[in-house]
This record gives sequence, structure tokens and C-alpha cells, in this order.
Amino acid sequence: MCGIVGYIGDGHAVPILIDSLRMLEYRGYDSAGVTVFNGSLETYKIAGRIKELENIIPENTKGSIGIGHTRWATHGKPETKNAHPHISSGISVVHNGIIENYLELKERLTDLGYEFQSDTDTEVIAHLLHFNMNGNSNNSLLDGLAETVKELKGSYAIAALYDKEPGIMAFARKDSPLVVGLGNGSNYTASDVTALLKHTKKVIFINDDEIGLVKPETVEIYDLEGHTISRDPETIEWTLEAAEKAGYEHFMLKEIHEQPTSIQDTFAGKLSELEGTVTLKELYLKPEEIKRLRRATIIACGTSWNAGILGKYLFEKLAGIHTDVETASEFRYSNPVLCGEELTIAITQSGETADTLAAVRSSSSYGCRSIAITNVVGSTITRESDSVLYTRAGPEIGVAATKTFTAQLIALYMLAINLGRARGVISANEAKDLIVGIKRLPGQIQKILNRKEAIKECAIQFAESRDYFFIGRYLNFPVALEGALKLKEISYIHAEGYAAGELKHGPLALITEETPVVAIATKGHTYEKILSNIKEVKARDATVIAVADDDDTEIEKYVDVVLRVPSSHELLSPVLSSVVLQLLSYYTALAKGCSIDKPRNLAKSVTVE
Repeated sequence: MCGIVGYIGDGHAVPILIDSLRMLEYRGYDSAGVTVFNGSLETYKIAGRIKELENIIPENTKGSIGIGHTRWATHGKPETKNAHPHISSGISVVHNGIIENYLELKERLTDLGYEFQSDTDTEVIAHLLHFNMNGNSNNSLLDGLAETVKELKGSYAIAALYDKEPGIMAFARKDSPLVVGLGNGSNYTASDVTALLKHTKKVIFINDDEIGLVKPETVEIYDLEGHTISRDPETIEWTLEAAEKAGYEHFMLKEIHEQPTSIQDTFAGKLSELEGTVTLKELYLKPEEIKRLRRATIIACGTSWNAGILGKYLFEKLAGIHTDVETASEFRYSNPVLCGEELTIAITQSGETADTLAAVRSSSSYGCRSIAITNVVGSTITRESDSVLYTRAGPEIGVAATKTFTAQLIALYMLAINLGRARGVISANEAKDLIVGIKRLPGQIQKILNRKEAIKECAIQFAESRDYFFIGRYLNFPVALEGALKLKEISYIHAEGYAAGELKHGPLALITEETPVVAIATKGHTYEKILSNIKEVKARDATVIAVADDDDTEIEKYVDVVLRVPSSHELLSPVLSSVVLQLLSYYTALAKGCSIDKPRNLAKSVTVE
């Protein structure tokens, strides 16, 4: 979603702000802007790309303090007038989030004589801040911001400048991520640590209902009542190189190729094949609590929800726990029947997905224990959950999730085995077989990557198709869902994922000779069933692309194209099949000339409803 950056120090602010904004391009945006203190506050913004913003900033803009923003439109069209920063008589504000009561505040401020230049909710913050500093009193920027956020309903991460206090930058946060970076004689703010990696790895994560000041040498954090908060900085392990393309044409292709490493890093130090155990020291559940669990609820959105569907099958088979999978945006408005002997598992790559956070808070009110699976250390979900399983995938820049999805699957496998052993559902030998298989996955993925040309040829062959169907059974059903999601996200081809047995209940009406059908047909106890479904679509003249095991010598009799994966444990094959479908989607989008890393209308981190 929208991105915030801020800088204060003894350097030249503009290039630092521009470079930092570029590091946030992956989040998706339609406009960009900066405010720099250059004797007075100067603001430059434009509907368009950061390169276009850079072109309108005069070369003599030499200020050493500034804020910047990339906007993804929510209130108001993607026009220059709606781009951030927003100004009110010497005050400049950038904001991520949604102000739910902005219309009420706008009417009040209009009656007080404030004139609005945009259609955004953010401009309300700028004018309200000005009023709280100058209307009834002579507050400082910090005091005015404290009064302002107390009147806001909704979510916000805010950075603000005031021309009469040129040596400080103020910030506030609620339900939208914000981090402060610590430099040497300079400090930073950002909505994402990725923006800071070029300048510092020492950061302080700001929590909800906190405000503060950033100065060149110090950072001050307060609660809304003015009490000082002390917090030690954390060190980010990601390198700048990890966030760059490293010679690949697109971030997505780079991240697909990073999966052998990201999977290895996610399970490193946790698997013992000798003992058949998965050690999760970060799991704060006592053995007796695990044994008493009656049910688990997985809460997620998008790609993470697809991972959750696989998690359901794993928890039920390996741990004997009835598991439901809920779309977070629906769960938060439903009336769940929950109790204290149930487990909530929240899956979110960014750790900041607004709907998932709200759903976890809702489940916590019922006394449920919660586990978060996330990729971002220090993100909001890590503070909202009882336990956290980190996926060690590193920064993922491409909007379409690839390595974070397979890392989430590994986390779910490990959690299922851990719970299953604790509950006595699976034996040490059964767990050992899975652990050995998990350890083989990085090498098996590399084999898939080494023969990606066959997948590329298949993608080119069907790149002009208008529709695709992806089908799978049991563990391969969520793979079909994820394959369809990837294809539609980046190639803009209409694609649907189905449980293969559902075809006869309606979707067969849409199957024609112009409709490629991707069948995930790896070996397992539903293999014969998927062959029957393949025959159904072949009878309707569809072209069938099968994802099948290397040692499957029968599949070619029934399909038109076979994309091979190394043979593996039945429960682990979805990881390998997913990599094949990621490459299929990538090369299809490449053949069509689509914007792969920044697909239209999408953003990486969805921090609003």
C-alpha cells in the first residue's frame, strides 16, 4: 500500500528521500511526493512514478530534513492534487491508513474556514493539526499531533513537519506500520524497513497509540498522555543486496530462484530426523494445552489463505485437530463460535494485513491462544499474537508472493508435525519421513529451476488464452487455487482454481478447446481420481497441462503437456508443484509484456480494509 519515508540529519534530504521511496515501489502506488525544509517547507508531488517526481524537484533544493510518500488511491482519484504530502499553513503531513470519520472532521474544519484542495482523508489531518496548534492554543508540533490523533477514528501512520520547528519530525501510529531508523548524526522514518536498508539496520518499531519526535541525534517516543517510552533498537538482518534484483530481469524471477535458500533458512535448526522431532522454541504452548486443543482456526487473506487451506489438511491429518480456514475480511464481521481450548493461526507475509490483525484481535477476545506466521520481524502481528513462527524468506519485493508462500507452507508443515508429535497422533518414524522429505525440498526445487525452459515453452504456447482452469484434489486443491491466483495477478488472464471433483457441478460448462486446464496430478491417494477428472475435460476438447512426478510414465497418455517435478513424499509435493506454477505464471506474463513486479491495481502490503 502507501509508503512513508522521512529523513533528518546533516545530509542532502532529496536524494535520500527519492532512493528510499524507490525501495518502497514494490508496495504499489499511483502518485508520489516530498516536502523538504529548504529555508521554508517546499512540497513537490505528482500523479505518476518516482522518476517523474524527481524531474520536477529543482536542483537547488538543498534541505536536510524532509518527508516523502508513495500513494495508492483510496480516497480520491490518482491525481496530483490527491498525492501526499498535504499542507496546511506551514504544516506538511504524510499518512498511511484510513480516517473513518474524515467527513465529519472535514465539515467541522470547513465551518472553521479551512479550504480543502484534495479529495483525500489525509488533508483533514493536516488542517486539524494546524487547528490544534494554532486555533485554541499555541501548542508545539508534538502536542498538536497528540491532540489530533485523539480525534481520529481509523488507522494511521503519520509523519509531519512544521516550518516553525525546523529541527524535528513528528510521528504517530495506530494500526498502520511505522518504523524509525537510527543513523550516525541522522535518523529516519519509514513504513517499511526495506526503505531504510541502504542507510541503517538499527531500527525501533513504533507501536499503536504512540507518538514521538525524530531529531538528528535522538528519537523520543511517548504515549498519548505524554509519558516517555523507552525501547531498545533492533537490528535488521536483511542486506541491501537481498532487496535488489541481483541480475534477474524481474524481482519475481529472482524471488522464485531464492526458494531453495528461503526454505532452508525457514527450517534451519528446527528439524531432527534422528529423533523425528520439530523443535519450535518460539511456540509458547504447554504440552497439556496442545493435548487439550479441540479446534484450530486459520485466518488469512489472498495467497496466505491458500497456504491456510493446505494447513487445514496438514493439521487434521498429522495433528488430529479439526481445522477451519477463514478469510480474515469475512471473519472479523461474522459471529464466530470460539472458546479457550481453540487455537487461532494467523498467516500474513507482512505482519500488517489490516483484516488479519482485526480477526486475531477478535479471536483473542474469546480467550483463544494465537500463533502468527509472518515474514517481518517486529511487525504488528508479532505483538498481537501469543507465539510467532517466522518465515526466514527475506524481503519480497515482487507484489505476487512466491518465496513467502512456500516459506509459509514450510512453517505449516513444521507446526503440524510439532503438534502431531505432542498429541501422539503421528509416530517418530512418520515424522522422520516427513523431516527427511522437507530437507530434500531445496535440492528438488533447484532441479525444477534448472529445467525452467520447458515451463517457459509451455507458457508461450498458451499465452494468448483468455481463460485458464487449474484443478487439483486434496492437498493439490490449494495448489490449484494459488496457481490460478498467480496467473490472474500478473498476466491478467482470467483463471479459476477448483477442487477437481467440483467440475461436474457447473464449471464443465465453460470448458472448450480454447481453455487450457492445468491439472496437478502428482502421485498420491487421489491420483486415480484426478486422472478421471482429466478425462472429463479432455472429453470436452480442452488442452490439458499436467504437473506430474518424474517417475510417472502413464500421465502422458492422458494429457497434452507434462511439467515434471521430482518425486517426493505425498504431503510435500504441493511445495514443488507451486514452484512450477509460479514459473508458468511468470513466463506467461513475460510473453504478454505485462508489468510483472507491479501488476495493475494491486499492492504488496494491504494495510487497509
